[in-house]
Amino acid sequence: MKKLESKIAFITGASSGIGKACAFSLAEQGANLIISARRINLIEQMKEEIQSKFNVKVFTLKLDVKNKKEVNELINSLPEEWKSIDILVNNAGLAKGMNKIYEDDIDNWEDMIDTNIKGLLYVTRTVVSGMVERKSGHVINIGSTAGHEAYPKGHVYCATKHAVNAITKSLRMDVVDKNIRVSTVDPGAVETNFSNVRFFGDKEKAKNVYKGITPLVAEDVAEAVTFCATRPPHANIAEIILMPTQQASALVFHREE
Repeated sequence: MKKLESKIAFITGASSGIGKACAFSLAEQGANLIISARRINLIEQMKEEIQSKFNVKVFTLKLDVKNKKEVNELINSLPEEWKSIDILVNNAGLAKGMNKIYEDDIDNWEDMIDTNIKGLLYVTRTVVSGMVERKSGHVINIGSTAGHEAYPKGHVYCATKHAVNAITKSLRMDVVDKNIRVSTVDPGAVETNFSNVRFFGDKEKAKNVYKGITPLVAEDVAEAVTFCATRPPHANIAEIILMPTQQASALVFHREE
């Protein structure tokens, strides 16, 4: 029997990158999936591929985690067979811009705070209430090494990931008596669409982030998420920090020419 057979996993930001890789990895272990994203066309394509490849059920949800009302209404109105969410992967998140704080665009701050902090909170609040009722569940947050140390021009993004770290720790204490596990997986440099978004589609700038190193890929992070999700019931992986071998901190890389 696959380790997550008959479990329901709900993934936010599932249309690409780490979220998409998590969907495939958890489905491989037998989990039925609720995959959500703003780009419904992409997750509909994923649904067909995952169902045919892994013989699991997949439910798609067009969801913008920034929209509190939408989060509450859509999750609470899930069909009965999808209501008992066993695993929540809070993956939706982004970075926008990389400027000094006194030169930055405040709209970028709003987008990061609304998605990375408030969106995560909206989804967690709605899903975890059901887990508390059932006294069963697992929340896995996708954090970042930026949640452990700050770096120049990363002020708000680092702040949002520090917030995710704090929320994770506090949530773990809030549900310690409810048989709910809480984990965070915090990657360093991962080559996904992340840097393209941060630099507003400037592919050259995005590529330079990974110049001279072999970065992590989305599947590396998904493997860590799946490791957390597949531990025996008595074991909770509180935190995983993973970085490329050529990365030692947010700022220290060994870049080969």
